[in-house]
Parts: sequence; C-alpha cells; structure tokens
Amino acid sequence: MNRTTQHILTAAFLLMATCFCASAQDSLAVRKKTAKPEKPERKELKVTEYSDTYLDTVQLRKVFVLNDYSMIGVEYGASGSMTMFTPPKKQGYIIAPSTMGVYYTKYGKLFNYLPYFGVKAGLRYSASGYKFKEDKETHVTPTQDGASQALIRVLDVPFMGVFHVDTDHFSVLADLGIYGGYRTSIDRIGDRLDAEFRNKFMEHEHRIDYGVTGGVGFALVFAPFEFQVNANVRYSWGTLYDCDYASKYYYRFAYPLDVMVTGGLYYHLTRRTGKSRPQIKREAYDRVYNPQKYENPDSEDRK
Repeated sequence: MNRTTQHILTAAFLLMATCFCASAQDSLAVRKKTAKPEKPERKELKVTEYSDTYLDTVQLRKVFVLNDYSMIGVEYGASGSMTMFTPPKKQGYIIAPSTMGVYYTKYGKLFNYLPYFGVKAGLRYSASGYKFKEDKETHVTPTQDGASQALIRVLDVPFMGVFHVDTDHFSVLADLGIYGGYRTSIDRIGDRLDAEFRNKFMEHEHRIDYGVTGGVGFALVFAPFEFQVNANVRYSWGTLYDCDYASKYYYRFAYPLDVMVTGGLYYHLTRRTGKSRPQIKREAYDRVYNPQKYENPDSEDRK
C-alpha cells in the first residue's frame, strides 16, 4: 500500500469518527432534555366568594345522628293478672298497684350499621295470681285448694332485646326476651281455705318462676333525661304446682299471665346525640399533633 492510499484511509477514518462523536453528543443532549421535563405550573385553587345577602338566605339542615348510648332508670306502675289453668276455670283479672323495677339499657348498632337495636336488663318486683268468677250457669265459683283468689308476689330478672325508632325528642320502643324469678309470697282469699295456708305456700306449689316477657312503649326525650311509658306482658313457663299432686292419672297445669303498665324516668349515662367527650378529646389531640388530617382536603376525616 502506497502513502497516498494510507492518507486517504486515514482521512476517511477521521471523518467517520468525527461524525460519530457529533451524533453521540446530539443523542446525549436529547436524553438530558427528556430525562427531566419541566414541571407544569400548579394552578391556584379558585375560591368562590358569596355575598352576605346570599348567605343570609341559605338554610342549613340539621342532621340527626344517634349515638350508641346507655341509660339507667326506674319504673313504677300496676299489673293485671290471671292464670291459664288446665282444665280451664272461669276467672277475671286481679289488679295489683305495686309494680316497680330498676333497669339498665344499652343501645348499639346492629352489624355496626343499623342504629335500631339494644338490650335491656333489670330487677323487677311485681304481682301474679288469679281471681275466679262465678259460673252463670251453675252459680258456682271455682276454687284452687279452697281459695277463690290468690295474689302472688314475684321478684324477677328480665333480659330483653330492644328495637327502637328515634327522633330528636321522641322514641318508639318494642322489646322481647326471657326472665327468671322467684315467688316471694302469697295472699289467698276463700271461704273453704285452710287458715294455715292463707299466707303460706303449700308443699306441692312451685316458687321458681321463668318464662317469656316483652312489650311496647314510647319515650319523651329531653337529654339527659327520658320519660318512658311501657306496656309489658309476662307469660310464665313454670306451673304453679306439681301437675300430679291431685291425681297420678290426670295432670293439671297453671301458668300465670300478667299484663303490666308502667311509667319510668331514665338518665342517660352517655350522650344520646352529638360528640362525646372522648371524641372531642381525640379530635383536639389530632388537631394539635396530626394537623394534616384537617389541612389535606382529601383526608378521610373530611369526607
């Protein structure tokens, strides 16, 4: 290879190298431009201002939100009682004016969503019994162990589920549950009654009582107080005496049925509506130590 050919090849190589370097610089410049694009300017939030005249015409609607609250109270009233005998006997209701009780009620949301349910438990002192009437056809008044009338005092513990519908100052109530109790005393009246058992239970008579209870009512609410009117029914599943005490062949049963009407005054132990003290304290804590919850418009607490 002569010197002229060497010079031509050297010049071509240098030209190609120069073109490659220029192309690489152009590619690097493009990469630098595309790697860090300029941030678009943030648009300022547009605030709409309203005149005082318009704001005076805006009507705000108050939203009623019921809390999971609890209360304690007392009830007093009267009862009417009869007993379902087998075989049946002609009778009417015996009225007793001393029905009283102390109750605790806790309202809560079913499935953490439906605010219509709760539980109610208490200690109740009331009456039960029977009062026979003369049969118009035979002109005979039935008796039970020589007594034509008996008033039985019962101390029981009801436990009920409550359904309630509420407004600002009014509630409609319904409850249903079970109870267990003890027949504390008995007062009998009858011409053929043995005087020994006028105020004493006989050996074959049962003093343990249990059954089903429930009723309806309404409440007037002026927080933290609540006045309730309730009508309750109590049906005993515990017969008054041994079913075979009179005959080993013919069983007899007697199940008391009582209707009670009471008025009660309750005191709210926690807030019925609005924020409770723990909620207010928590919100105050968050405003001091977690202010971003209230500064960020997309925060969950502001939705």
